[in-house]
Amino acid sequence: MKLNQFTANWHYPTAIRVGIGRIQELPTTCQELGMASPLFITDPGLADLAMVQDALANCQQAGLKCGVFSQIKGNPTGENVTDGVSAYCRGEHDGVIAFGGGSALDAGKAVALMVGQDRPLWDFEDVGDNWLNVRTQSMAPVVAVPTTSGTGSEVGRASVITDSEHHIKRIIFHPNMLPAIVILDPQLSVGLPANLTAATGMDALSHALEAYCTNGYHPMAEGIALEAIRLIKDYLPRAVEDGRDLEARAQMMTASTMGSTAFQRGLGGMHALAHPIGALYDSHHGLLNAILMPYVLKANRSAIEAKLTRLSRYLELEEPNFDSFLDWVLTLRLQLGIPHSLGEIGIDAERVTEIGMMAEQDPSAGGNPIAFDAQQYADICLSAIHGDL
Repeated sequence: MKLNQFTANWHYPTAIRVGIGRIQELPTTCQELGMASPLFITDPGLADLAMVQDALANCQQAGLKCGVFSQIKGNPTGENVTDGVSAYCRGEHDGVIAFGGGSALDAGKAVALMVGQDRPLWDFEDVGDNWLNVRTQSMAPVVAVPTTSGTGSEVGRASVITDSEHHIKRIIFHPNMLPAIVILDPQLSVGLPANLTAATGMDALSHALEAYCTNGYHPMAEGIALEAIRLIKDYLPRAVEDGRDLEARAQMMTASTMGSTAFQRGLGGMHALAHPIGALYDSHHGLLNAILMPYVLKANRSAIEAKLTRLSRYLELEEPNFDSFLDWVLTLRLQLGIPHSLGEIGIDAERVTEIGMMAEQDPSAGGNPIAFDAQQYADICLSAIHGDL
């Protein structure tokens, strides 16, 4: 397959420039949005790598005055956002380049929101009509550049930020948090280690799968989710096996963006559980979704069996039914080296009651095909801890 066929300009759900080497367009992209002094927000693990240094040098050669902020946790906190806003103001910046994995993208979008607000961050949690309190004219423009293929935050209208004081993940939302321009360059994901390629890829699968299974009426999102799952089936094993496989990297980056686009239809129990577990144990979000996936699917079986039968046909599984799909998920996880239980990554049963209560209240729970109560979520979590499927 010719790699140049993966070069395109898309205009849904925002302006997206996809293709190998298109990171070279970052300076002109910033200039299109009126940026002369962007703040480059990235993961601490990326800040000193060649991909970041090259992008910065390219911007500086084009006359942009760039600052860098990278004090971000893997699960970004409210304090990280506050520190980012301070860096933005000190440097007199006029826009944000959010460059990296989901943590950098979420933090970057939240900083861009907060630089223009006089209310605290949690006032914009996705509850009721809180988003109407945002001063939109003061928000900073954002260019999003993902380097992983998982969260799809580059096309999201929200950021997941940890409230450290209350040990809970909160969703900060406003429609204008959607980045103005996205650069999808699969070459930036080539260096991602196999274990993170697997975990982030399974995160993309969780987004598309929950969007497909939820009950909300949105046939367009359902169709996008369906094709995203097929791309992940075909290309995630290849990307994990050979990180230099640019075709696989391109298709996975696209599938990740598709998964996030689709989940405007809704998410579900995987995320409802992953959010509190991640907040309490500071665990990798994508890995949590990957481990939780079969346990949540089994708990939802009565409501999603017909949907997964249709999905199995589309994926050309040998037997088009629920059990066949579940077996495919389990086989994929084994192939990618995903642990079978939460216990294998240090999650114990001490806080399952608390996790169940938090999951029931999580915004993602509203999209689950079955309205589980706190005890049911606790039971699912306990099964996942012990690997009891």
